[in-house]
Amino acid sequence: MTVQILTGAQVFDGTRLLEGHAVAIAAGRIVRLAPDDPGLPGTRIMLDGGILAPGLIDLQVNGGGGVMVDGATDAAVLRRICAVHLGLGATGLLPTLITDTAEATRTVIAAGIAAARAQTPGFLGLHLEGPHLDPRRKGAHDAGLIRPMTGDDLAALCDAARNLPALMVTVAPESTTPAQIAALARAGVVVSLGHSDCSHEVARAAFAAGAVCVTHLFNAMSPLGSREPGLVGAALEGACAAGVIADGVHVSPATLRIAWAAKPEGMFLVTDSMGFAGTDLAEMTLNGRTLRRAKGRLTLQDGTLAGADLTLPQALRVMVQQVGVPPGVALAMATSVPAGVIGAGDRCGHLAAGRVADLVHLDADWQLRAVWRDGLRQGIGG
Repeated sequence: MTVQILTGAQVFDGTRLLEGHAVAIAAGRIVRLAPDDPGLPGTRIMLDGGILAPGLIDLQVNGGGGVMVDGATDAAVLRRICAVHLGLGATGLLPTLITDTAEATRTVIAAGIAAARAQTPGFLGLHLEGPHLDPRRKGAHDAGLIRPMTGDDLAALCDAARNLPALMVTVAPESTTPAQIAALARAGVVVSLGHSDCSHEVARAAFAAGAVCVTHLFNAMSPLGSREPGLVGAALEGACAAGVIADGVHVSPATLRIAWAAKPEGMFLVTDSMGFAGTDLAEMTLNGRTLRRAKGRLTLQDGTLAGADLTLPQALRVMVQQVGVPPGVALAMATSVPAGVIGAGDRCGHLAAGRVADLVHLDADWQLRAVWRDGLRQGIGG
């Protein structure tokens, strides 16, 4: 059995940053994570400083490689999106459908089930962001496609959760009931609140019913007010998880600093990336509307932000260099925390003997230097 020993970098195991350690991999798995010993047999691969970490996990990926998750998506499209994001550092992700028709939702769920059965590399499940949202907080979603959840919708989502490795569904309490949220949670759906203008009291009721997460905290939701804390207030004071888009555009670094002080555990990083990811495209369409890429922003013609032009290594850089989060905390936000949110912490987000050897190497400036999947080094970049 050929053993490769990765050494010369700090090692983040999912919870701790370790000095002077090495990771030995063989047959696609980690066989040892321990203080480095030059006498161990194997091929030594010297890394030039930086940090060796678990493969990054992204729970909100709308597209990549020039394609979006939409009504034309099949298992091949999901495989392509996962492959593109592998080159950007995400070894596991949830392809995400933005608010669309009931038919498109059924198509994407079928594609996800097929991708899971095919054991598509990097595919951890699906994220359905809508259509059961509040049109007052639609963001870039098509208001004409937003609608309340019906009994048929509920049954379809519960069935999908039983056939996917993970299913996250973003809903607004205005378009769902506590009973529906409870039913989704019982079926294994990761219920996330977002695109909502709800009050603090209504948000707390939704969490009590079974919601466990918030989608892109601060964006497209009722804000924290002096007399009405809104969804943001409920998220910051509660035990829920919360995704954040740390591109320096969607949320001010100062606001993220305040959020982290209020919620030191449970926040995780998402890219909210679109089909632009891994390409040099400057223009695409979203539900028939023109979407433009310029100066680190993705916008509709009216200037509305529509997803983000972001990778997880870039988000890590913002969190550490602009927000001031310690490196180990930031890395957990892109590895072990999101893995835990979808119940996949036993499969990804951590480094330990016996686990699959999905790893990334990041340099001192948080640039992606290498990616390994199943112990094999991959190409990086778009």
